[in-house]
Amino acid sequence: MKLVWFRNDLRLADNPALRYACAGDGPVAALFIISPTQWRQHKMAPIRQRFMLAQVDELGRELAALGIPLHLLRVETFAEAPAALSDLCRELGVTQLYANQAIEIDEQRRDHAVTAALAEQAVSCHWLNGCCVLPPGRVLTGSGEMFKVFTPFSRAWLKALDEEGFVIHRAPAPRGEPLPWHPLAERAWVDEALGELTADARWPVGEAEARRRLNDFLEQAVLDYGETRDFPAIAGTSVLSPYLAAGIISPRQCVAALQQRLGYRPQSNAQPGFVWLNELVWREFYRHLLVLIPTLSMNRPFKPETAALSWSWDPDAFAAWCEGRTGYPIVDAAMRCLNATGWMHNRLRMIVASFLTKDLHIHWRLGEDYFMSRLIDGDLAANNGGWQWAAGTGADAAPYFRVFNPTTQGQRFDPQGEFIRTWVTELADIPAAYVHQPHDWLRLKGRRDYPAPMVDHAVARVRAIEMFRSLEK
Repeated sequence: MKLVWFRNDLRLADNPALRYACAGDGPVAALFIISPTQWRQHKMAPIRQRFMLAQVDELGRELAALGIPLHLLRVETFAEAPAALSDLCRELGVTQLYANQAIEIDEQRRDHAVTAALAEQAVSCHWLNGCCVLPPGRVLTGSGEMFKVFTPFSRAWLKALDEEGFVIHRAPAPRGEPLPWHPLAERAWVDEALGELTADARWPVGEAEARRRLNDFLEQAVLDYGETRDFPAIAGTSVLSPYLAAGIISPRQCVAALQQRLGYRPQSNAQPGFVWLNELVWREFYRHLLVLIPTLSMNRPFKPETAALSWSWDPDAFAAWCEGRTGYPIVDAAMRCLNATGWMHNRLRMIVASFLTKDLHIHWRLGEDYFMSRLIDGDLAANNGGWQWAAGTGADAAPYFRVFNPTTQGQRFDPQGEFIRTWVTELADIPAAYVHQPHDWLRLKGRRDYPAPMVDHAVARVRAIEMFRSLEK
């Protein structure tokens, strides 16, 4: 018996672990492990848990149709996984375990412990690359180190891809008669562990839905992506991040579909489609970093010297940021959107992260944790990379003296205030000329239903620069 352990790779197509387990004869079974306590410790958002489990349900039905049973295990923490897996393998007569490699340090430690435990009962473990186009460690400098700056990494990544190419694995063929599948909602222990499992209708699950979104984006928006991606009121992005984070679609499938749409693989900004491809390379960059620099999974900055920065931990200021009460309309709209939908446009993520760290001087770790606790696409590598970039502590971070001005960012990327009016309802009736600096207009109308700016940006910017300059002394 061969066992496929699904994690953040909840798909049939282009799944190396599933592909190799299904090669040859012999029975195949599948496994998904639910770890409620561990998920909470990792700040996994409830909306992400529901989305993931809805996809597990879909995956279970699809596997059952192929004659492959999906087993569910509940272990509260990763520490319990080796013993639970050993028991299941003994019960099923498993001789080989297949899984796609995890990149986070806690998950890697769990997998090492599983390998050791299963070796004692002669079960061999096969770990494959299912999360990146090119495996971590493949793209290194001439001296064999990980790139610390994105642009040379991107060039080396594109060169390596041209040299090696990649393979898209097909979904497996049926391996027997269809099997019954009992939905998760019918399993009392799942509800007991996680609460209501109803998925959010805004985020339908399924590989077909992920492919539909990808194809729609490639047909309708990819050629204009460089011009439209920064405007949150425009449907200019792929909105594929939840599907990539859960592994419902793979980055290889995205690159292959882009190449098929264009008829070539873009190599520079001069070629249509390159800007979106480069966003996929950014995703790869952060994932490779997480594997090769494990301290990034341990709340430590990429730049060690920045650990000495005198960050604030002000709970009241942090709460105002979380709840969208800062008095800066674009920041408040973004945070209210996140809280309501579990998703935030990428430009807005940069704006609110800069505001928290450079205007409020609050530690990036608080923002990173809050995002993970709310985002449907919460992904440690991308989230940590983005927050450290904004805070000036990470790889390829903007110079510390480059601080986003939240007012001018709003004016530039939401010029008519469409996005702001959608989420900051107090400003729904304000004229466009005042929407980014509404306080004088509100004062003239005798209104106090929207907060005054909690900080003076110009003063806060100087303080942020002084914080970093102090490290040079």
